[in-house]
Amino acid sequence: MSEAAAPHYIQTLRERCRVCYTCVRECPAKAIRILDGQAEVIPERCIGCGNCIRVCSQEAKQAASSIDTVTAMLADGVPVAAIIAPSYPAEFPDQDYRRVVGALKQLGFASVHEVAFGADLVSRALRQLLDKDPVRHYITTACPAVVAYIEKYHPDLLSYLTPIASPMIATARALRHSRPAPLRVVFIGPCIAKKGEATRNTLAGEVDAVMTFRELRRLLVHRGVECRDADPADFDPPLGGLGTLYPLSGGMFQSSAIQEDLLTVDYVAAEGRTNFVEAIKEFDSGALNARLLELLCCNGCTMGAGMSVKSPLFVRRTQLSRFARGRHEGMDWPAWEAEMARFADLDLGVDFCVDDQRHTAPSRDLLREIMTRIGKLAPEDELNCGACGYDTCVEHAEAIARGVAQSEMCLPHTIDQLRRAVSELAQSHQQLQDTQEALMHSEKLASMGQLAAGIAHEVNNPLGVVLMYSHLLHDECPSDSPLREDLRMITEQADRCKKIVAGLLDFARQNKVLHQPIDIRELVERNLQAIPTPAGVTVQVEHQLDDPVVELDRDQVSQVIINLVDNAYAAMPDGGRLTVRTRREHDDLVIEVEDTGIGIPKENIKKVFSPFFTTKQIGKGTGLGLAVSYGIVKMHRGNIAVESNADPAAGPTGTTFRVKLPRRGPQD
Repeated sequence: MSEAAAPHYIQTLRERCRVCYTCVRECPAKAIRILDGQAEVIPERCIGCGNCIRVCSQEAKQAASSIDTVTAMLADGVPVAAIIAPSYPAEFPDQDYRRVVGALKQLGFASVHEVAFGADLVSRALRQLLDKDPVRHYITTACPAVVAYIEKYHPDLLSYLTPIASPMIATARALRHSRPAPLRVVFIGPCIAKKGEATRNTLAGEVDAVMTFRELRRLLVHRGVECRDADPADFDPPLGGLGTLYPLSGGMFQSSAIQEDLLTVDYVAAEGRTNFVEAIKEFDSGALNARLLELLCCNGCTMGAGMSVKSPLFVRRTQLSRFARGRHEGMDWPAWEAEMARFADLDLGVDFCVDDQRHTAPSRDLLREIMTRIGKLAPEDELNCGACGYDTCVEHAEAIARGVAQSEMCLPHTIDQLRRAVSELAQSHQQLQDTQEALMHSEKLASMGQLAAGIAHEVNNPLGVVLMYSHLLHDECPSDSPLREDLRMITEQADRCKKIVAGLLDFARQNKVLHQPIDIRELVERNLQAIPTPAGVTVQVEHQLDDPVVELDRDQVSQVIINLVDNAYAAMPDGGRLTVRTRREHDDLVIEVEDTGIGIPKENIKKVFSPFFTTKQIGKGTGLGLAVSYGIVKMHRGNIAVESNADPAAGPTGTTFRVKLPRRGPQD
């Protein structure tokens, strides 16, 4: 197993994590799992690149601090040497590097050295390695995140790694080689993966602590040290040469006097979380036949997660290039060559270990079940939008199978579920609103029924006396009497009053429903025959029932059908078509009465079941027929609804009443 401990240096602040999946998307090793609504690093899979820290706008991912460790080292009396990464000009663009060196010495560092010199040593060793075996292919090892990635996810490529220590380790070995006395070494740079590299068992004791530039700035603030106020001091020897270019893509090639030839593709440089992964895959498959592959996990070390500045990529590169050009112009190259010669025999060897973190692909059945769960039923459903943090829907499903991802991470699927939930909630809300309206209507009908019952009973008896005597007087009055016409008017109006009172009594009467088996087809036919069909009206009956026998109250349902048919006839004064349909809908009987009449205006739709509401002429209706029908339907535990169009511009006019009744009566 690999000894890299970098994964343990990245932590999640749970209270800040908003589960935006940005860290999942940006992690080249897919070392982020979503657990209990939080994104956390999987220690054994992490390569320490720090991309999750760099992209998290909520600062929920942070590297563990080494400030306390370094502070303790500076206080215990043993000399501490600071070795600073060559990307420091991009971190301190507004400061003379001598002020930065002076600030480090003010903190208590006994000496301050450039890791660029270690990079020069690595470049020389690399050049010698390539000259020794001009046929063999190699992958550079200056980036510890790349090394960790290969150890974990492409262990078959370990033999291609150049067996050369990184510039950090090379610098530390050079210092210890030239200073046999006790010495502690602290690396300061932009890379979080260096924390893991320093703790590998095979490299234990070479570098005692690693601080990022972010940590250095916090330490300076904590100790009250200002770079601009520090006494200027130069780097302690040995000084770096072309190794100052290492933070840039291709910098290793230039430092090693290697010319990248686009015609031969012998030497290839790739940087960034996507490019370095693709380069490794192509190298592994044989599609990329480069002799030397230089890889950087970040877009150059100047973009490392340990940098505190916010300047863009090319601004940082320009700052570093400008600084390197100025240093080299005033460089004492003979002194540099002497230092390089002094460390000609320095051992830069290093070993790498397999730490295989590859997963076995889930079974097809499990993958198909997960794809179905996240709504990927067909290839066209696989949007591969990347919102979940994975490049493809299949990768997301595989992560779910491994227990590091959740179905809810699929944004399109979650949106579809939310849309369905909203639709179901809207339907439920509408049903509740309809039920509330029906309850209010029923309460209003009940109140009016009680009032109507009282009035009808009080009026019915005296009205009967008036009606009887008016008929007697009319019958006994001579035919030529001038009073006969007046008596006829009295009898007609009294009869009308009698009908109104009878309607009130029907409306108010709380009859019990007598459920009996009846043939609904026969009942419809008999009721249609009982009402004369107006001239110009055609009647069509459609029965769509496999079993016409239902349990209903024959008389009450007949009254409903007659009321609906009578209203339909009245709505077609110029003729039309009446259609009566019966059909089964689950356990309900549906009766539809449809006409092609004048229709009901929208403003009257909600009033049609209200007592005494009618659009008929005076004397043609009481406005109680539909109210009575509504009550009968409700007593049957059913529903009655109406659809109508009275605007010819909107389409054919007409009205449809739809009655839905349970086919079977309640079971005791």
